[in-house]
Amino acid sequence: MLKLYSVSIKFQGQSGFLCPVDHVTLEVKDGERHVIIGETGSGKSVLLMAILGLSKGEVTGNILWNGKDLIDFSQKEYAKIRGSEIAYIPQGNAKGMDPLMRIGDQISEMLRVHRKFKRKEAWEQVVDVLGRLDFESPGMWARQYPHRLSGGMKQRALVAMGILAGGQLLLADEPTKGLDEARRYEIEKLFVRLLGASLLCVTHDLSFAQAVGEKISVMYAGQILESCNKDEFFRDPWHPYSQIMIGSLPENGFQFPEGFAPSHETYGNLGCRFADRCFKADEKCRQCPPVKQVGERQVRCWYAGRDT
Repeated sequence: MLKLYSVSIKFQGQSGFLCPVDHVTLEVKDGERHVIIGETGSGKSVLLMAILGLSKGEVTGNILWNGKDLIDFSQKEYAKIRGSEIAYIPQGNAKGMDPLMRIGDQISEMLRVHRKFKRKEAWEQVVDVLGRLDFESPGMWARQYPHRLSGGMKQRALVAMGILAGGQLLLADEPTKGLDEARRYEIEKLFVRLLGASLLCVTHDLSFAQAVGEKISVMYAGQILESCNKDEFFRDPWHPYSQIMIGSLPENGFQFPEGFAPSHETYGNLGCRFADRCFKADEKCRQCPPVKQVGERQVRCWYAGRDT
């Protein structure tokens, strides 16, 4: 379905080019829920924008969608697949909605533009999907404006916008950001119930990734450090950064790494980008580590899996 090969994204900075996404390779299989986890600034959201053709940077590599390379697409060609084939669910805040449009009109727009539904027929579909997403009195809420909705309701409305047009792939950006525990649980249930569509979601919420994901990729400083199935990741992470992330969970004692992620300006001068914070690092880690493949598991580290 979706395959990324060595995707890099460059932006012109004051002192040269910045590359917040650097040679990313990953795959989202048909019907799979793939979650990318990583810190703020790791390049997750920039990668989603590139898949949508909305990145303002220079994108290289290959982004294959059902065998077609999206990097070669014009904006006119992209407009035909956004919403209908590839849907985007932005972060659940007011920026994801037009404050001057009723909720129902915004959600039904996908049906009227891409599937040519009449207004009444599209409105009926909106009321139905809001009901399925646990809106009480969905017809009433469809007539409201975004400022009337709570944070959890806005996120559910954004999910409705993403799924209603029948997209084959959903891209979700930090779907639990800013939500309380009860609302996060609601969103978890929604994504687990997404039948028939594939999901590529980026988040820094490990509990959400564990509840929703089937495949986990770890992103740090613009690179994928590890990719494996969910059970492998939470039971036996190989990369030192992955191990530290699991150690940061409440049940494991909130063990956080010292230091900070490198700045974008220094990426090109580093070997392993996690070396300065890594408990396994030695002089060899000043060189760029290889990507090791073991079955369907990938890890970028000189010493992945080595006993500490």
